[in-house]
Amino acid sequence: MKIKSIIAIMCITIAGSASAQLKYPATRTDASVVDDYFGMKVADPYRWLEDDNSAETAEWVNAQNAVTGAYLQKIPFRNALKNRLTRLFTYERSGAPFKRNGKYYFYRNDGLQNQAVLYEQESLTSEPVVFLDPNKLSDDGTVALTNVSFSPDGRYYAYVIARSGSDWNEIYVADRATHQLLSDHIMWAKFTGVEWLGDGFFYSAYDAPDGSELSSKNEYHKVKYHRIGTPQSDDRIEFQDLDNPLHFHSAAVSDDERFIFLYKSRGHGNSIYVKDLKAENPEYKVLVPGFDDECGVVASDDKAIYIFTANGAPRNRLVAIPVGDIRPEAAYTVIPEGKSVLAGVQRAGDRFIVTYETDASDHPQVFDLNGKFLYEIKLPGIGSVGISSSPKHSEVFYTFSSYTTPGTIYSLNLADGSSSLMKQPRLQFNPEDFTTEQVTYTGKDGTEVRMFLTHKKGIAKNGKNPTLLYGYGGFNISLTPAFNARIIPFLEAGGIYAVANLRGGSEYGEEWHEAGTKLKKQNVFDDFIAAAEWLIKEKYTSPKHLACNGGSNGGLLVGATINQRPDLFAAAVPQVGVMDMMRYHLFTIGWNWAGDYGRSDDSREMAEYLLAYSPLHNIKNDGTRYPAVLVTTGDHDDRVVPAHSFKYAATLQAANTGKAPKIIRIDSKAGHGSGKPISKQIEEYADIYGFIMYHLGMKPKWKE
Repeated sequence: MKIKSIIAIMCITIAGSASAQLKYPATRTDASVVDDYFGMKVADPYRWLEDDNSAETAEWVNAQNAVTGAYLQKIPFRNALKNRLTRLFTYERSGAPFKRNGKYYFYRNDGLQNQAVLYEQESLTSEPVVFLDPNKLSDDGTVALTNVSFSPDGRYYAYVIARSGSDWNEIYVADRATHQLLSDHIMWAKFTGVEWLGDGFFYSAYDAPDGSELSSKNEYHKVKYHRIGTPQSDDRIEFQDLDNPLHFHSAAVSDDERFIFLYKSRGHGNSIYVKDLKAENPEYKVLVPGFDDECGVVASDDKAIYIFTANGAPRNRLVAIPVGDIRPEAAYTVIPEGKSVLAGVQRAGDRFIVTYETDASDHPQVFDLNGKFLYEIKLPGIGSVGISSSPKHSEVFYTFSSYTTPGTIYSLNLADGSSSLMKQPRLQFNPEDFTTEQVTYTGKDGTEVRMFLTHKKGIAKNGKNPTLLYGYGGFNISLTPAFNARIIPFLEAGGIYAVANLRGGSEYGEEWHEAGTKLKKQNVFDDFIAAAEWLIKEKYTSPKHLACNGGSNGGLLVGATINQRPDLFAAAVPQVGVMDMMRYHLFTIGWNWAGDYGRSDDSREMAEYLLAYSPLHNIKNDGTRYPAVLVTTGDHDDRVVPAHSFKYAATLQAANTGKAPKIIRIDSKAGHGSGKPISKQIEEYADIYGFIMYHLGMKPKWKE
């Protein structure tokens, strides 16, 4: 954004805050901007804030940040909280090893490095050496490494970077032995991997944007093939669909380089095509038709192609299609749908590692290639696992984490199912001081919903416990227990961290997901409201001690919820939220969310439904008291463009919603969240949790 001072400041006095007086920046309104949705007139007076290149928008951002920054800095324990977070983040954390070209690789952060470093080992017992350090790619840590891919012959590696949190990617290629960069440099890649074939690789990209690279609508996603040593302008288009500009496309190559798998997606659901390069006349054939279900190729060999699919199985299954008869109709079941959700499948040598999800926690099991159950991998507790394996060898590594257990790495003996501890992080807190319980509550329509509660052992149910309710509820994404150091100070200060497994997620399969989509989206908000009501009824907390938080689709959740039930919360933090449900599909890849949301141009019924819960359009202006609200976004967020949060915050500040502060924090050189430097994460968490804890009346005591 360009910086130029052109906006005046209007004073509005707010009592009961960290500062003596809070003054909101003036925000210009334009009453002439009115949209027509099937005869419904909808005003959009802050439309001008959608222009991320305007000087007026930039000054508004500066003015808002000045107010917000001053407010947050006056929270008495904010700096002490930052110091505590810094100490908690100062621990060595590693990813599970993976094997390529006979060598082992893993990511490690020594504590406060902005980006994790990729290391190489000759063996699991040899001394690791730095292979690629993304911290050297920028002075401020805002260049993130998103992918590294090695050529099958081990001669080259390609790495993918993202700058300042943007979804736009660049691809570089280097000599594996010397690390010397080649001339190859790919721009405008997006939602891409690097899939090697022969002397080049496939990647996915858009044409260079005509307008703003951070907000312009992205259309005509292409799969391209780049040959090493040639300019990007010579790259061959492997696939494009000019009739469907709003589809995603990607390619994958089998380990033996026999098959090319082409994926087509239009949000939720995808189709798969396959090209057999050993065929007399190689051409793409349908492997999985339609867009009804999410599916993916797990592995292939000379007998079959193994596919993870929800087709005919809402809780997912594993099927195989014979190599000698590649037709969708030839598919047969290897591992059938079960009572628990089959969340993922990976191949390790002649075994399948299958991760089942039961009541929002992971339970990995091992099967042979014929689908025979062999054993369950015993985990140290309720939590989440990440599997590292390859069809090329039988070595398996996995990570386990929970709300109070950081990522711990184990190796798995496939022969007998035993696990060996490899790396266990050491943090400056005692996990034994805390406990996680899972409870069940009843939603508005009688649906049973699960929720995790993490807190100090022995808390009293007196209605006075500071509680933070977190949720997401969308896009077939499950919230399983996983560690993040940011919640520890809140727990240490006596807080309860509550995570509700709302409809819209994948916790109980596709039916659970669909129950929170489109014309059923209100179920998600009702489930979240019911969680808050249950916490209050059971005397864990009370409205003046309860806050809510969520990001992206979870930001939408928070915004909609506090419009509908502002009385339940003392504080709310919607992060990078989808706040304008009438126009979300017009920016970057927002159209991709229509599978969950529907669109305002679909029908009058859909437009009315979206308008009825859209956070931006339902802010009360009648004196109803709202909780304290901290809106967060990033100026390089090209997933959920910051205009959502800008217009929402401006509307909140202009409305009569009581004296509690309504402020917005706009991070610079930051995007939707992925790849954010540790230094920025600590600053952001200090602000968010400082705001929450302050407005819940908490008075933590940490040493500066």
